[in-house]
Amino acid sequence: MQTILYARVSTADQTSAHQRTLAEKAGFKIDEVVADEGVSGITTCLRDRPQGRRLFDMLRSGDTLVVRWVDRLGRNYVDVCDTIREFMRRGVIIRTVINGLTFDGATTDPMQQAVRDALIGFMAATAQAQAEANRITQRSGIDHAKEREGAYRGRKPSFTKAELDAVRDGLSRGDGISGIAAGTGLSRQTIYRIRDTPAEAEAAIARWTL
Repeated sequence: MQTILYARVSTADQTSAHQRTLAEKAGFKIDEVVADEGVSGITTCLRDRPQGRRLFDMLRSGDTLVVRWVDRLGRNYVDVCDTIREFMRRGVIIRTVINGLTFDGATTDPMQQAVRDALIGFMAATAQAQAEANRITQRSGIDHAKEREGAYRGRKPSFTKAELDAVRDGLSRGDGISGIAAGTGLSRQTIYRIRDTPAEAEAAIARWTL
C-alpha cells in the first residue's frame, strides 16, 4: 500500500513542492508525488491529463490518494464526483489536506453512504462554483485594467495570484481570517481588504501581470 500525493499546478505561482510540504506538515507520509503542470481543472478532466492518466494506472486497492483539496482533482462537478467514486470503487482512500476529510468505499451503512455522497457532491459543486466566480472576477479585473492601459498601475499588490486564490478559497469555505493569514503568510489587513474589495484585488493583480 502506498500514499500518493496528486498535485495540479495551474499557475506559475504554484508548485507541487509547496503542496507536498503542506501535506507533510499535516502529517501525511508521502511515498510519491504525481503532478500535472499548467493544467486547467475546468476544461481538462483528470483522465485527460498526462499524469492524471498515470494516476488511474497506479492506484490500487488499499492505496491512499492525498490532494490539497478536491479542486486539485478538477473543477467540474460531474468529473470530480465520477473520479472520487471510481477510486472508491477500486478500494482507494481519498484524503484532503485542507479540512482533513476522508472518502472511502468501506462503509456499507446506507445512512453513512448518503452523508458521504452528499459531502462529495457539495465539495465538487463548490469547486466548480468557485472556479466560475474566479473566472468572472478575473475577466472583470482584466477588462478594467485594459480600459486603463497606459495609465499608472498603482502600488504593486502585496500578494501574488496564488495567494489571492488561496485567500478566496479559504473565504469560500468559511475559514477564519487568522487561519487564512497563517496559512498564506499575508497580514490580517490584507485578508480583510481582499474580502471586502475582491474585484479591486483581482484588478490589481491583472494590472501588474499584463
